[in-house]
Amino acid sequence: MFDIFKLLPFSTSQDPPTLESRLKDMECHFTWGLASSRSKLFCKRDMLEDIGTEEGNLWLGHIYNLQGFIWYQLSAEEQARHFLSKATEAFRQLKNMDEGPWLVVNFGNLAWLHHLLGEDEQSQDYLSKVDALLREHPSPSQDELHPEICAEKAWTLMKFDKDKKQQAADYFQKAVEMQPDMVHWRTSRVIGRVIAHKHDTDMDQDIWKEMREARELDPNNTYLAALELLVRDNRGDKVKDEAHELEEKILLNPVSSYSGIRVLLEVYRQLGDIVQAIILAEKVLKNHPTNRYLKVCAAHCYKWRILVFRDSRPNPSRSMIERAIDLHEQAIALYPDRCPLRKKIDLANICAKISGDPPRAYQIYQELLTLDLEPAHMQLVYNSYAKYLHFERREPNKSIDYHMKTAEVPLESSIRQNSIRELKRICERGNNWRCGEIQKFLETLQEDQPE
Repeated sequence: MFDIFKLLPFSTSQDPPTLESRLKDMECHFTWGLASSRSKLFCKRDMLEDIGTEEGNLWLGHIYNLQGFIWYQLSAEEQARHFLSKATEAFRQLKNMDEGPWLVVNFGNLAWLHHLLGEDEQSQDYLSKVDALLREHPSPSQDELHPEICAEKAWTLMKFDKDKKQQAADYFQKAVEMQPDMVHWRTSRVIGRVIAHKHDTDMDQDIWKEMREARELDPNNTYLAALELLVRDNRGDKVKDEAHELEEKILLNPVSSYSGIRVLLEVYRQLGDIVQAIILAEKVLKNHPTNRYLKVCAAHCYKWRILVFRDSRPNPSRSMIERAIDLHEQAIALYPDRCPLRKKIDLANICAKISGDPPRAYQIYQELLTLDLEPAHMQLVYNSYAKYLHFERREPNKSIDYHMKTAEVPLESSIRQNSIRELKRICERGNNWRCGEIQKFLETLQEDQPE
């Protein structure tokens, strides 16, 4: 339960709260348990940059707030200060007011940042501003945070941690109940819920109903429109004509991950129309040739055509494969601080498709195998290399070795289970001279499992 009196001065009969205790009671990014590894922080930083900062973006202040927090976690204090200041200005411009409850989280972040930088006088000043805002703008519901705080917390949790999407949805719901006229809060809640269930063929009816209501309230939201097409295609609806119509609307929008372009490309993938996905990706990229997000989108489309739909006819031409390689190389270079592991694996597998040029694929894998990786990434490399050895180099014996290596990494995952299933299939076929060894390996693996 939110207690506003935690943020108000204590009576003279009590010991005054310390600066640290008051900071811990703040509702802001520094107190919301936003823990993450350094590599994931880089991913989230890049994700926020790809959203775009076009004028009129209703989440602009929230974007800058989260960017400021992430930059501090990456030990870039001045960048953190810069983005938190931009958040303050963005809120003031969007609301056309100097102050309001939407600044509580931002001022809480600034109070924390100044304290962490040893600037306690400025920190105390921002705490006083938070106190004043909470007195002047009490929550409509005595037992809940102010709806502006609920909405920002919800948006932040949704963007920062996929495991907290339900918690984010709950905060959005509280915000909407207190302030139902904020359409973009409702839309974001629906988007979060739908994404969590977008591949369900029997999506819960209440989620389906919420999505249709949100579409009526927010008809110009092309991201939600694309998401609805994806869900309807899963249900068996014919959506191809509507997808073509949505293309034109998306092309008129500012370049952003919020435009829905990536989701629409996924719609075409589900429809099996990879050619149309490539045409759309290239059309958008032609209009914005330097945009890195669009280059990644285009790279995905070519990967789908060459690696996922590899049985399609005609076979991909050499020029198509070379275009895919170029886009993957650019994508890796444009996100230098992120771990581009999957992109490098995709690049290796695409290079393997060029007739007469297999050494490069092998070289990329050899480089990946020398990296000091965390267990999940290690499994990904071993499993991918095992498949490459089997399908591209026709080395089934070495492929078995790397499926075993994948299974030996002590981390339960879908990738580990994939390698175990492949080893079991080899034993079931019974035509490999290593079947006895594999069976013994699997039995030992089962014995080593914790009870």
